[in-house]
Amino acid sequence: MSEQTRTLADLKELVQVATPAEQAPPVREPKRDALGRAYATGRRKDAVARVWIKPGKGQIVINGKPAAKYFARPVLRMLITQPFLVADRYQQFDVMATVSGGGLSGQAGAVRHGISRALTNYEPELRTILKKAGFLTRDPRVVERKKYGRRKARRSFQFSKR
Repeated sequence: MSEQTRTLADLKELVQVATPAEQAPPVREPKRDALGRAYATGRRKDAVARVWIKPGKGQIVINGKPAAKYFARPVLRMLITQPFLVADRYQQFDVMATVSGGGLSGQAGAVRHGISRALTNYEPELRTILKKAGFLTRDPRVVERKKYGRRKARRSFQFSKR
C-alpha cells in the first residue's frame, strides 16, 4: 500500500516538472489601421454593425447621422454608451458605425457589440472588464421561423368544430 502512494507521489512530481508551473496569459497586441482606428463587427438578431473607433471627443455617428438623431429613444442611446461607461472611457473615443438589417433595438445591440469588440482591439487590457460585463458575447437569440400548417412560428389556426 505504501509502495503505491510513493509511486503516485513520484508520478505527481514528474507531471509538475514536465509542465511549466506559471503559464502567463497570451499577450494581446492592439489592432489599429494606418489612421489609428480600431475596427470590429457587431451582430444582434438580423442587424450587422461595422464599427470604427478612434480617440476623440465622444461623437457617435451612425449611418451618417448623430446617435441622438438615429436612435431617438433614450434607452437605445444608453445601450450604445454602456461599453464606454464600464471601461471608464466615456467621451474619449469617436465612433463611426454603419448598421444594416433588423429593427432599431437589434441595431443598437449590434452597435454595442461592435463598440465593445473595437475597444478590445484598440486596448486589449479592457477585454476582461468588457467580458465580465457580458458585452463581448454575441446574443444568439433570433426570430423563430414560421412553420407550415401554422399561422406564425407556434400559433396554430383557430379550431372550429362546425
